[in-house]
Amino acid sequence: MLNKKILLLFLPLVAFSKVIDFQDTLSLVLENNMELKAKKLNVDEAKSKLTKANSYDFGTIIFNENISRSDNPGYVIGSKIASREAQITDLSLDALNGSNERTNYETKISYDIPLFTGFKIDTSKQMAKLQILAQKAKYSFDEKQLELEVLKAYNGAVVAKEFIEATNKAKETTLYFINLSKKLYNEGLITDIDVMQSQVHNLNVDASTQEAKNKFDLSIAYLQFLTNDIQITDVNNFAKIEIEDSNLQALQNKALNYRDDLNFMQLNVKTMKNNIELETSDKYPTIGIHLEYGLNNDNLNYDTSTQDYYVGAIGIKYTLFDGGLSKSKKQIAKIKYKKAKVYYEYMKQGINLEVEKNILTLQAKQKIFEAKEKAVILAKKILKRSKIMYKNYLINMSNLLTQQTNLQKARADMIKSKFDVSIAVAKLKLSYGNRLKELK
Repeated sequence: MLNKKILLLFLPLVAFSKVIDFQDTLSLVLENNMELKAKKLNVDEAKSKLTKANSYDFGTIIFNENISRSDNPGYVIGSKIASREAQITDLSLDALNGSNERTNYETKISYDIPLFTGFKIDTSKQMAKLQILAQKAKYSFDEKQLELEVLKAYNGAVVAKEFIEATNKAKETTLYFINLSKKLYNEGLITDIDVMQSQVHNLNVDASTQEAKNKFDLSIAYLQFLTNDIQITDVNNFAKIEIEDSNLQALQNKALNYRDDLNFMQLNVKTMKNNIELETSDKYPTIGIHLEYGLNNDNLNYDTSTQDYYVGAIGIKYTLFDGGLSKSKKQIAKIKYKKAKVYYEYMKQGINLEVEKNILTLQAKQKIFEAKEKAVILAKKILKRSKIMYKNYLINMSNLLTQQTNLQKARADMIKSKFDVSIAVAKLKLSYGNRLKELK
């Protein structure tokens, strides 16, 4: 019965805990991350601008209902004329100078549509379409950058677990040293200094373990934040990122074809080119149509056979002189276009340098990791021999603990180096346009 109660007590903790691997973590982040959701709205905003540009093709239909009352003779006679109720007596001096009042109801519906705007609407549509693609490219770039952040947090958690495991191994060795030193001290072969030194070392190992546990908790908390999932409590194996090629020229060419930020800049260059056409549109006339149908009366009981009216108009507007304003706007647009082109070419150079830098960094990190692995193997051998030497009174406890510290540091350096290699691989993969998320 007691075991069942204990099981029921811990059941909620088990039910709401989650051990997750790297790819599943990425899926959760791409689906739930609040920052990404906010950035995705930039795409929706760009789509709305295209919808706005398209709306001009259909024109504008407006309904108006105006109700007014006045004793102004001009207004009174005007409203009677509009409703076709005016008589010759309304134009007499007595009528015009009198205090006649009138309530007028004016109901009308109008339709305005641009026929030609100097290509302004078409150019605006094209710019809006380019910006939709640009924002999609920017969003994809932001996703990939966030994937790198997730990798750092995920592998950081795994590394913290490995640090904990390494310190636990060090703990076992340190406890062995304590027991050995106590035994030798009790036999009168050594002083109590050796016992105290081993105990101090044991406390330092405990501190290292606590530090590793704290790093693990922080990494898990960050993963919960990134994924918007507080049920994550642990991570699986170390995430290893694979690269398809390591040839510099091939990866640079790939980067220029697949980098989202470069595509974003290229689309902005095209947008700036279209902007020149937009600013040039003022040199053309604009043509529009206005259609209107309405009724006027002193009440809402209209007689559509006698009191309605219609207006049909076509308007042309053409600027003959604006003091050089149009020319200035066009020149500014050209400068912005040229500046965008320069930044685009500069970005291509920067990307080539970034890929080369990441390849060299990865190669260096891999060599460092190989050296750290060898250092751990040698440190193990040295500690093993040092134990034998200590038992034979050839070295003191301080020397023995130094070798234990060296092994502990070598293990920590190797674990960190493995983490550095994984980040270097990921940065290289992202730098030539690929993503860390595996497509299914």
